[in-house]
Amino acid sequence: MRVSIFPLPGAILFPGLQLPLHIFEPRYKALIKDALARDRLIGMIQPRVSLKSSGAEEGAPLYRVGCIGKIGEFEALDDGRFNLVLEGEARFRIVRELVVATPFRQIEADLLGEEDEPALAAVERASFEREARRFADAQGYAVDWDAVARLDDESLIDGVSQIAPFDAAAKQALLEAEGLSARCELLVQLMQFFGRHDNDDGRVTLQ
Repeated sequence: MRVSIFPLPGAILFPGLQLPLHIFEPRYKALIKDALARDRLIGMIQPRVSLKSSGAEEGAPLYRVGCIGKIGEFEALDDGRFNLVLEGEARFRIVRELVVATPFRQIEADLLGEEDEPALAAVERASFEREARRFADAQGYAVDWDAVARLDDESLIDGVSQIAPFDAAAKQALLEAEGLSARCELLVQLMQFFGRHDNDDGRVTLQ
């Protein structure tokens, strides 16, 4: 499958979830215009760069797994910028990067089969919620725990994985984890180890 990609450090997308984006760079405005004229699909993937960089370095190496997203709601601004919501459809693995004339990068990718996720065991869910409360309290986050309790397992685990304030490598590991139980276990481990804010950008780091 040929995929036009948007490399963005620190941003991951899961199937079934949404990611709001503000598009302002010329090459990515071209990417969105091209996608809207065709199938509305783009690939979100992380470059292997520091979260403190722009992530826009030409030819920056890429992680191997990303997620195809379909442009849902969008707003085209007068100056050519876009506000849009990307809806996750399927994870993919890069086969190779293509040589192209477009200002945006394109790859050949294989879609990763997504099997129906079994529910977490009650002890897994309880362990996750217990650690999430500790983590939220330590970081000073206000959380509606009643709303959390109403979420199904997949929405909860993938949703937290997508928005968690971890570094790029940790977020990538969550995206690549196979199965809900494995992702849940990894999230618990990350919340236990990623214990303090980085002084420069507020992200949680291991340093």
